[in-house]
Amino acid sequence: MVCAALAREQGFEVFALTIDYGQRHRVEIQSARRIAANLAERHIVLPLDLTAFGGSALTADIAVPKDGVGARGEGGVPVTYVPARNTVFLSLALAWAEAAGARDLFVGVNALDYSGYPDCRPEFIAAFQALADKGTRAGSEGQGFTIHAPLQHLTKANIAREAARLGLDPAISHSCYDPAPDGGACGDCDACRLREKGFAEAGLPDATRYAAQ
Repeated sequence: MVCAALAREQGFEVFALTIDYGQRHRVEIQSARRIAANLAERHIVLPLDLTAFGGSALTADIAVPKDGVGARGEGGVPVTYVPARNTVFLSLALAWAEAAGARDLFVGVNALDYSGYPDCRPEFIAAFQALADKGTRAGSEGQGFTIHAPLQHLTKANIAREAARLGLDPAISHSCYDPAPDGGACGDCDACRLREKGFAEAGLPDATRYAAQ
């Protein structure tokens, strides 16, 4: 949500892409639709069932950790990592961008307050931009792509502050990896811990409904 708003602030028209990859947290698709209705000129929800591969607590019958290990930056890459997810997502975004004549891709990855995912690092973004220029007709014709990751070096607190500055409603966004049937956030997974911590450190109200409170 903040990433899209920053793109708009820079004068870009936003074409929003949501991947419905079979993730357990279906509520995030609903959240994406609400956000896109406010910020995007066009929104595509693209089905791509990654449960056929599994390998993650988000796409297979694997419990989502609730002990805060990932939130403390310990224990390596957590089981909530979806194999090559950002590579897959950015590849699809690149395909749509080239088809639509766009040359700027925005992605909301974060390399500071995060759970240890290797595809959120600056090295990954730089490598993907090089791939985009080498592997597309536009790139081969000298119309290179720019991958923007405006949240990459911000803390969660600073992201919350940006949301406030941009006049966004955080209540329509979603972070939880393992929401309750009614869509409420669990309050214990890494994503919930990092979100709650970010709002607290920013000194801003957090409208998220956490079950573990």
